[in-house]
Amino acid sequence: MTPRFATDVVTFYHPDFWDLPSSDAVRAWALAHPELFWARVMDALDEAGVTGIELTFAPGDIESALRAFGSAQGFRRELVSRGLAVVSAFVAGEDSPDWRDAGNLPAIVADAERRAAFLVDVGAELLVAGLPMRTTFGARPPLFVDAPYMTRMADIAHAVGEAVSRQGVRLAFHTESNSTLWYERDIDLFMSFTDPRYVWLCPDSCHIALGGGDPVAVARRHARRVALAHWKDAVRPIDVELTIDETVFAQQQPYMAELGSGIVDWKGWADAMSRTPGADTVLIELDEAADPVAALLAGRAVASSVLP
Repeated sequence: MTPRFATDVVTFYHPDFWDLPSSDAVRAWALAHPELFWARVMDALDEAGVTGIELTFAPGDIESALRAFGSAQGFRRELVSRGLAVVSAFVAGEDSPDWRDAGNLPAIVADAERRAAFLVDVGAELLVAGLPMRTTFGARPPLFVDAPYMTRMADIAHAVGEAVSRQGVRLAFHTESNSTLWYERDIDLFMSFTDPRYVWLCPDSCHIALGGGDPVAVARRHARRVALAHWKDAVRPIDVELTIDETVFAQQQPYMAELGSGIVDWKGWADAMSRTPGADTVLIELDEAADPVAALLAGRAVASSVLP
């Protein structure tokens, strides 16, 4: 079976693609013109031969789609008319309840249920989340990612996973750099603490490599729980302690690369992915590509060359 190609909407956030001076300007323009934003994104997807979309943080989020098309059903109709479909949606946004606050569990579950209902209406069934970020090394008090910490995260994941499963949606966790689900041992620990019926994995080849891990080994160990994967390349592991604040994602960018130009073993990764429940989708992630169509075409070529 030939998998479909997909991408995260963040691929289209580079200001050069919009002829705008900054990322802030892109967000402001897209907020004011959601219909035009989505029309251009969909045109670019069609040009690149990519048919799947992962919704993410603004401006390519659930709220933006609702503003542009009036409803989830309206968004779905437009996608279908173009041969496109939503693959997944990321739990993202400044209003997302903080998992570090134990008192937030009802709000966390309600937020996930709202997103899951949208996914059902657009014909998708995968909600992607991440665990909280680490704190900067040397900060006081320190944050230890240990068994008690993972027990708390697993309890929340179980509550959320069970809630969305009642809508037919699966919950998968993304392996983000500098988060508490980054290193290989983080992933193994969290997976061992969570029930495979309710908690799935969304490994990101780049981020695992940035943590000094082996993405292929992770994918093979947890193959039966991989619902979706992000295909992205890395220049090298992050070799310094970054300041973990609102700028950390920008600090990570220089370590990321387009598919085929970094250190990820794509043949091994593709083989491991072929053995997972998420084998029917290849999600190429290109954070803010200046020329997203060219980058997606190049990524498709690399992925196609290694697919079994």
